[in-house]
Amino acid sequence: MKVNNYMILEIPSKSQNEAFARVATAAFASQLDPTIEEIADIKTAVSEAVTNSIIHGYENSEGIITIKCNIDQSGVEIEIADEGKGIDDVERARQPLYTSKPELERSGMGFTVMETFMDEVEVYSEKNKGTVVIMRKKFASLAKDQGVSGNEG
Repeated sequence: MKVNNYMILEIPSKSQNEAFARVATAAFASQLDPTIEEIADIKTAVSEAVTNSIIHGYENSEGIITIKCNIDQSGVEIEIADEGKGIDDVERARQPLYTSKPELERSGMGFTVMETFMDEVEVYSEKNKGTVVIMRKKFASLAKDQGVSGNEG
């Protein structure tokens, strides 16, 4: 990925910062002239990833969530990282309806939502060291400029 622009944002793991994270990320991605639907997809996916860090990674305790965004010629890559408790079984956590917090009435659809709204989602986690979620979104307007379809992948 040849990066044309980037941003790094660190926020405390407070639930009130989730809205700021998604708006800041969407505002950064807007320089690529995405559709309203593409911006909504980014906001939704970022919201899910940040909420996972707050609720599952830090279990509502204080920590730092780092958001990195890279823009290249085809779209945006968003990395959301925490230094929380990590995920015991990433593959299991990615299954629809799985939740490690059923007592909180969580739906268990966070990763499924991210995968639905983004073109690629990678999850890396290590017990007691944290989790990194990398999401990529290609924009149709950029794909047209390059003569390819934006929905490949």
